[in-house]
Amino acid sequence: MKRAIISADDFGLSVEVNEAIEIAHREGVLSTASLMVAGPAAEDAVERAKRLPNLGVGLHLVVIEGASVLPHTRLPLVTQPDGWFSSSQLGLGIDYFFRPEGRKELAAEITAQFEAFRRTGLVLDHANAHKHMHLHPTVGRLLIDIGKQYGLRAVRTPLEPPEPLYAAGTYTDTLGDAALRRWTNLLRHQILSAGLVTNDWCFGLAWSGHMTADRVAALAAHLPEGMSEIYFHPATHKNALLQKLMPTYEHKAEFEALCSSGFRAGLEHSHAVLSGWRDLIPS
Repeated sequence: MKRAIISADDFGLSVEVNEAIEIAHREGVLSTASLMVAGPAAEDAVERAKRLPNLGVGLHLVVIEGASVLPHTRLPLVTQPDGWFSSSQLGLGIDYFFRPEGRKELAAEITAQFEAFRRTGLVLDHANAHKHMHLHPTVGRLLIDIGKQYGLRAVRTPLEPPEPLYAAGTYTDTLGDAALRRWTNLLRHQILSAGLVTNDWCFGLAWSGHMTADRVAALAAHLPEGMSEIYFHPATHKNALLQKLMPTYEHKAEFEALCSSGFRAGLEHSHAVLSGWRDLIPS
C-alpha cells in the first residue's frame, strides 16, 4: 500500500511561510507542518494552526542556523551573541558530540523547545530537525528521549531512495547521497528502539527548495510502497529573511506545487492514500 504524508517545514519562520501553509492545507494536499517555536512569526503560525483542526503540527527542532529559545547567556558555547545557532554543521557537530558542556547546552535548548511547543496548546503530531540535524546521533537521541516526555510518538527519517527520482526527472546519485542513506539507519534504530514510529521514505532532500509542480507530479506518480513523507518549503512570496537564509530556494513555486492539479493527479495515479503521522501509530 502506498501512503503519503504531505508536509511543510519552517512553519513560523515568516508570515509568508505561514500564509502558504494555511492556503496549501485548505486548498491543496498539505496535511502536516513543522513549527519553529522561536521563529519570528511563530505566534502567527500558532494562531493559524488553531483555526485548522485537521492540520497536524509538530516540532521543527532548531539547533543550527536559527534562533534559540533560551538566552545566549544560557548557551554561550553553541550560540552566537545574537542568540542564533551558527550555520556550521561541522563545528556544532563537534561541540554536540565531544564537548560535555555542548551536550548540556543542547539538552537544555531541546527541552526548552518542547516546552515552548507544549505551551502553545497544540497537540504534538511529530518532530524533526532543521537541516536534518537529528541525524547527528547526539541530537537524535536527545530529541527522542526528551520528546517522549512531552508525548512525542513520531519522528522523520530522511531516507530518500533514488529510483523514484530517476523516474521523475533529472537526477544524479552521488557517493554522498548513498552515504547519507546508510547513515539514516542509525536514526531509524534510535526511533524504533524508543518505541516511536517513523516513515519508510522521505522526499524533498535532493530537490530541496526546488520541489516544483512538474517535478512533484512526476514523483507522486512513481512513489514506492510504504509510507512516504514529501516535504516542502512553501511561501506566498520571498521576504528579506527568506532571501538571506535560502537565496536559491523557489518558495513560491513550492507553494504552487502543493496546490497544483498535477500533483494531486500524480498521487491519484499511483493510488497513494493521503495520510498523517497518526496513521502510523498503532491504535
